[in-house]
Amino acid sequence: MFELKNKVAIITGARRGMGRSHAIKLAKAGAKVAVSDISEEDCQKVVGEIKKNGGEAIAIKCDVTKKEEVDNLVKKTIERFGKVDILVNNAGICQFKPFLELTEEEWDRTLDINLKGYFLCAQAAAKEMVKQKSGVIVNIASVASGQVGIGMATLAHYCASKGGIIAMTEALAVELAPFGIRVNAIAPGMIETPMIAPVKQDPKMMEAMLAKIPMGRVGKPEEVSNLVLFLASDASSYITGSMVIIDGGWLAG
Repeated sequence: MFELKNKVAIITGARRGMGRSHAIKLAKAGAKVAVSDISEEDCQKVVGEIKKNGGEAIAIKCDVTKKEEVDNLVKKTIERFGKVDILVNNAGICQFKPFLELTEEEWDRTLDINLKGYFLCAQAAAKEMVKQKSGVIVNIASVASGQVGIGMATLAHYCASKGGIIAMTEALAVELAPFGIRVNAIAPGMIETPMIAPVKQDPKMMEAMLAKIPMGRVGKPEEVSNLVLFLASDASSYITGSMVIIDGGWLAG
């Protein structure tokens, strides 16, 4: 049920961190993967890892804030693999900045990458998925997303973008279901990626964060990738419009 043989997946933000892990995980499950990010050189390294494990992948440079580059990402994927079955919207940034010092440019950049980029990629991929009456979109959000999520000081722009992702996921799930396309979101808690470097550099902050997590540790990218694989596979065939939390119990605590 978790096999992705003959499936084609696009992973954005895949040069490092969770995106790299997602690409490798889906490739091991049998998917042909388009590894995409702003650095083609870094993407090629991930492609090398995938091929070393017997998988098939290509590297495609893409700035998700630019429609022409997103359209080119989908076009090149189809030219190489013939179709698009899975999109994992993962590209994102997280810049810690006190709200009263947050500039308009910093706000716009975060929303452009974290939210507009997801919209552009989802739309481009969905246009192709509609033609085949099937497809899966997995949007990586965050527990820092508002409502039942967590509000985090110095991350107003980031939290706004992640909350927007969850709202968009629900809307797309309803609109695209008649075309056989499922859309879900994953809300990770604190995961071991370059994004949490500022927290790790402050021992007191790190200790305070871990104290909020019942499991008492930071999550691994591979643990999130297991969930991505589940949602991308037929094992989750009746799940759409959902936000799945993976946070070591942070919200429950």
